[in-house]
Amino acid sequence: MPLIDDWLPEFDVVERHDAAVPVPPERAIELALASPVAPDRFVAALLRARRMPARGQTLEEFFRANDFRKLGRSSTEFAAVLERAGVKIAIDFRAEPIPGGSRLSTETRVRAADERARQRFRLYWLAIGPFSALIRRRWLKAIQEAARR
Repeated sequence: MPLIDDWLPEFDVVERHDAAVPVPPERAIELALASPVAPDRFVAALLRARRMPARGQTLEEFFRANDFRKLGRSSTEFAAVLERAGVKIAIDFRAEPIPGGSRLSTETRVRAADERARQRFRLYWLAIGPFSALIRRRWLKAIQEAARR
């Protein structure tokens, strides 16, 4: 069972992406957490626009610098959580074995504390959601490329 299932089993918004990587699950998680949070200029610009500049950080450093609390880490999973402005946010990276390597996924869940916070977050997500998804897909692409080296 994913770690975020315990912390945030019910949520208002979920975003999930995955990619095949040609390495074992343990290595996929290592690569994910050591990957640059801004693997290209476009992701760097999107993070700056959200007032979350990358500053040459890895994904793991980025979460810590932006007040995410590590929920847990195993050889095949990493999860971090944040509570801010009436919402709970959980993000994870998980890797499962598949023929030829691993299926690496990232999932983000958001739960609002009340209806007002939910409405505010939905407006925010309407504007930010597509860009957030693009960032995650670019993270996965960069991790795939690192795994092929």
